[in-house]
Amino acid sequence: MDINDNIESPFILKVSFNKLLNQYEELIRADNDFIAANARRVLKIAEDNPILREGFSDVSLFQTYEKEIAGILQDSFSPILSKNEIKTASIPFHNVVFNASERFKSIIKTAGEDFKLEIKNIPEDQTYIIACTIILGFCYGYDLNFKRPFFYEIPDAKGVKRYYKILYNADFTEIVPSADAPKITDKDYEELLDNFENIELWKEKFPPHSYNFKGFVISNMFDVTDDQSISNIKSSLIGEAKRKDESFMKNFQNIFRSLLGLNDIQVGFSIYNKRDDTFERVYGAGMNSFLLNNLETTQCSDALCKWSYNRLLKEKKYFSVSDVNKMFEKSEGQAPHVKILMDQGIQSAIFAPIANDYQLLGVLELVSAKPKVLNSINANKLEDVMPFIVSAVERSKKDEENLIEAIIQKECTSIHSSVHWKFAEEARRYIKAEMNTGVTPTFKKIAFDNVYPLFGQIDVKGSSNARNSATQKDLALQLSLVEKILDQTIEDKSLPIYEQIKYQVLEFSSGLNENFKVDSEHDITTFLKEEVKPVLQLIKDTQPFIKEDIEDYFSKVDTDLEVIYFYRKHYDDTVKLINSNMSSIIDEKQIEAQKMYPHFFERFKTDGVEHNMYIGESITKQDSFNMIYLYNLRLWQLQVMCEMENEYYQNQNEYPIALDVASMILVFNQPLSIRFRMDEKRFDVDGTYNARYEVVKKRVDKAFIKGTEERITQKGKLTIVYSQKDDEEEYVRYIRFLQSKKVLNTDLEYLELEDLQAITGLKALRVSILYHENNDDKVFYTYDDLMETIKS
Repeated sequence: MDINDNIESPFILKVSFNKLLNQYEELIRADNDFIAANARRVLKIAEDNPILREGFSDVSLFQTYEKEIAGILQDSFSPILSKNEIKTASIPFHNVVFNASERFKSIIKTAGEDFKLEIKNIPEDQTYIIACTIILGFCYGYDLNFKRPFFYEIPDAKGVKRYYKILYNADFTEIVPSADAPKITDKDYEELLDNFENIELWKEKFPPHSYNFKGFVISNMFDVTDDQSISNIKSSLIGEAKRKDESFMKNFQNIFRSLLGLNDIQVGFSIYNKRDDTFERVYGAGMNSFLLNNLETTQCSDALCKWSYNRLLKEKKYFSVSDVNKMFEKSEGQAPHVKILMDQGIQSAIFAPIANDYQLLGVLELVSAKPKVLNSINANKLEDVMPFIVSAVERSKKDEENLIEAIIQKECTSIHSSVHWKFAEEARRYIKAEMNTGVTPTFKKIAFDNVYPLFGQIDVKGSSNARNSATQKDLALQLSLVEKILDQTIEDKSLPIYEQIKYQVLEFSSGLNENFKVDSEHDITTFLKEEVKPVLQLIKDTQPFIKEDIEDYFSKVDTDLEVIYFYRKHYDDTVKLINSNMSSIIDEKQIEAQKMYPHFFERFKTDGVEHNMYIGESITKQDSFNMIYLYNLRLWQLQVMCEMENEYYQNQNEYPIALDVASMILVFNQPLSIRFRMDEKRFDVDGTYNARYEVVKKRVDKAFIKGTEERITQKGKLTIVYSQKDDEEEYVRYIRFLQSKKVLNTDLEYLELEDLQAITGLKALRVSILYHENNDDKVFYTYDDLMETIKS
């Protein structure tokens, strides 16, 4: 087999000892007779075997000339140091070793028959280019300083990975261009400087097999497992994305195994919560805590004994338990951390505080199923890695705080991405002004002029009546249970106070059915808490035969509200579910809409979901706004409202109670200005004229059709409120389009609204929505058809 087979390289490789032999020719003339005699011995081997000077590429000749090669390399591989030095003679860019020290042979033998020697950190596709950079230095004098540390990763007898750094001696190599090798010019060199990864360019300048390489390299290796393990720990801890990967903890444990030379240890973490003085689980793929075992969190005083608590939290020093069984017996099972280790089959452990100068951040846990393998002596090895773990945890906590703030901002005080640039711009100005003047500046008004508003809502129809009905049912149920208990009580022992309470119960029950007012709920709830509850507690203590009924009564009463919360809970849960589902739909659809053209968007949860949108050039910060984008967004809004209605009715059976919803869109055809109100942390219209828009938004869904007692919004219908003829014509076009798509029905109504306070001339288009059983269903139904289908 030829060493040049199956490898693409700019070299034609030949193993030759010519340059080494040349040095021995000089040593013949040495004054030292022993050195001169040894030189003659080496040269005699070469003279008898001229191929060793000429060079060869046939791998089988290594075996043929094994003794001769060893004789030539005897001085380089001293027998005295052979069991100590890790040294090889090899072919560059090959993992072919033809002479080695005894220690290297022992290391390879221990690694096992299946082990394949490979340099770990040299990418295959870069081997060709590295060879070219060597040529640039050898043949043309361009020093590119491309020296990088290379490593072998070799397992020891325990299976623990050990790292060996390779130092090359290339003094005995010769590189000569072949006759047809292109000559490298300064221009070529300058071009190559900026194109390291362009393999085709390098092959053009250095074609395959265009340079003759004669010689060999000597590699000296050093065990750098500790240094490399520390480096690997640093690399592993850089970047949040790595820690989310499932293989992170497995690799992290392997690194610690290499560092400590132990193959059966496991690594765990606990985070310290200073506010609550608790240890908490670290969330991430494969993360574990041996202090917590199966718990999510625990008090530090419950997880540690008094001494270990003081050691970790006060002194911020590590401690070890080298023999868990022995310590368990010594502590009589009273040390919590020892007991929890016993429960997990752990026999030795090290607990190291992850702490900075100010506070404990968490605990690093190293554990083993074998006794004595982890102890206070090898715990000292952690001194070199703890600073990197501390740094990573500090960064992680900071990232978590930033994430929490981001979530709070998103959920509570959201600044939409479309306008974020304006806030960032002002924040930069604020910081610059503060740094330049040393005085706290004023945060300027954030406003956007000439933007077009869009408003829509999908609202629970008759929400007040539905909630009142649920409240009446809950209160009526509770009063009836009280009446039943009082009847039994009075029959056994008639006291005037019981009669009076029963009279009040009957009065409230009658009032619920006949005249339920706004303050009725408060009055009855107060009566049940302050008057009925103490009486029932007395009856429970004095008349044991009624005890079971009274306990049943209190089991039905909500412990926080102290009233029965059954029907109202169904109502509240339904409204929450409607809000959540409808919000998620429009949020998801918004992602698509933003791609069409960026615009401001916000939504609010009430008894349903409202949304505001503003679109215009001042928001996008580009000279790209066109009215087409506004028209497109209006049509998108119509479609999404219909989709939300369909989604609701398709899944109505999943809601605790059946409620109806009604949808409305408000059209405002004039651009307006909006500004961010710092006190309310939200955008609002700016200026007195524009305030009319906000008034209409708040009142219009309660408006009546002119001359009637009928609300403008109705279940099963989409209502579009507007004031200008142009708006009517635009939306009729959209409606016709959606009718052709079987999204809307053909019963379009043109309506006028009763005048609102200080607002006149509003009109509305109202049209029935067509419903489908699912998103793929081509059959459509009116609202009445849908209700019939659901009932059947």
